[in-house]
Amino acid sequence: MLGIRTVLWTLSVALSVVTGADFKAHNCSEVRQASIAKGFSFENVPLQEMSEFFLELLENTEKSLNEMFVRTYGKPYMQNSEVFQNLFAELKRYYTGGNVNLEEMLNDFWSRLLERMFTLLNSQYVITEDYLECISKYTDQLKPFGDVPKKLKAQVTRAFIVARTFVQGLSVGREVASRVSKVSSTPACIRALTKMMYCPYCQAMPSVKPCNNYCLNVMKGCLANQADLDPEWNQYIDAMLLVAQRLEGPFNIESVMEPIDVKISEAIMNMQDNSVQLSYKVFQGCGQPKPSGMGGRSTRGISDVFNARFRPYSPEERPTTAAGTSLDRLLIDIKEKLKLFKKFWSNLPEDICKPHRVTAGNATDDDHCWNGHTKGRYFPEVLKDGLTNQVNNPEVGVDITRPDTFIRQQIMALRVMTNKLKNAYNGNDIYFQDSSDEGSGSGSGSGCTEACITEFDFASTEAPVVGADRSGSGPMEDSAAATHPAPSAALLASLALSALALHRLWR
Repeated sequence: MLGIRTVLWTLSVALSVVTGADFKAHNCSEVRQASIAKGFSFENVPLQEMSEFFLELLENTEKSLNEMFVRTYGKPYMQNSEVFQNLFAELKRYYTGGNVNLEEMLNDFWSRLLERMFTLLNSQYVITEDYLECISKYTDQLKPFGDVPKKLKAQVTRAFIVARTFVQGLSVGREVASRVSKVSSTPACIRALTKMMYCPYCQAMPSVKPCNNYCLNVMKGCLANQADLDPEWNQYIDAMLLVAQRLEGPFNIESVMEPIDVKISEAIMNMQDNSVQLSYKVFQGCGQPKPSGMGGRSTRGISDVFNARFRPYSPEERPTTAAGTSLDRLLIDIKEKLKLFKKFWSNLPEDICKPHRVTAGNATDDDHCWNGHTKGRYFPEVLKDGLTNQVNNPEVGVDITRPDTFIRQQIMALRVMTNKLKNAYNGNDIYFQDSSDEGSGSGSGSGCTEACITEFDFASTEAPVVGADRSGSGPMEDSAAATHPAPSAALLASLALSALALHRLWR
């Protein structure tokens, strides 16, 4: 059903723009032109796909730290810069789906920094690997960097758990919409649609549109399995909105990462200020190391190197990414769009059966619409949504005993993602499959290519036929089917307009 696929494609594109699906700067001009040619308004669609926000934030933060530390600490920093490079590399690997324990990784960073700092501050001694191993045993007791590591660990861990899970959630929503759009129509659905759209032509009534309720029953039968996505989809949307609140509040990754260079510098200065007492305590516990033969301690030189301090960080100075936005503005936009996508699947029949576009109107007593047999009133009542409610659908034969297994897999994918989102909201870390082992490169915000949405990677196969063919189809249906052997092309006329409804919401 080409029109329905247009709607779902629009939904998946909308989520793709937010997630920056694969980091490639796709040119959107051809998509815009094709969409405008079909009557859609795409005035708010960017000319190019936007980069992924969080990775750009990480890259900008690393670049800022490097520039400031080179300017502030000079050669000692440049000789030990791989410690900081490894920190950001691991943060990126975690964010893009790597199996990284944030707490252990941050502890390792401070341990490596302590080793380098202690060696620099005691350059008149030979500091061996065994000696550094001894120092590490006293780290918790010595607290060389003050309380900065403890505070930063809590902030970074919470912020990255929420950010990674949020972007993963956007990716899952995009993939579910994209995969559901590939589900094939059943023969019973194709026959009902053909009857609704073309049988008026056979009776010399080409201008008569289908009755609204008639159209609704046809679409509720055709989209019975898709409508069953709605409960899990709505819970997924609610969970996404909850996690978005965390990103706006105490788990804001932007407010954590922007001043991280200042915080690390404060930790360095804390160790520098207490270097004499620190070295004395280490010598007491680990023994006096051997002199290096370099003569007197070059305390003054090292002190000069580490005495520079950064200016205080001002929260009002909110940098923007290359996309020209901050996290606060981005979240406002995403939250508005997510709210509009609630009940998306159950609303599809109404969005498709637009009065005065696809159908004649809303009035049930309208005697001037096509009711499936002639021009006149459509009497059957409109059924409820979902597979089980289609047992007596008067227009489409639906076998309610055979739910679409492919759509059920997408329901499970949403359920798994919702659980991850709820855990992230509570600050709990969730393991994401490390896609780096599969050679996926930079991947999407979730660390996955389009074929990898969660650890449940369901194969995109054609869905099994769901729906029992009605026997005894009349000559009208047979004639229409013979006249139009490829009804999916004809569906564009009636269903492509449904994309306008979704675009109206997205805009």
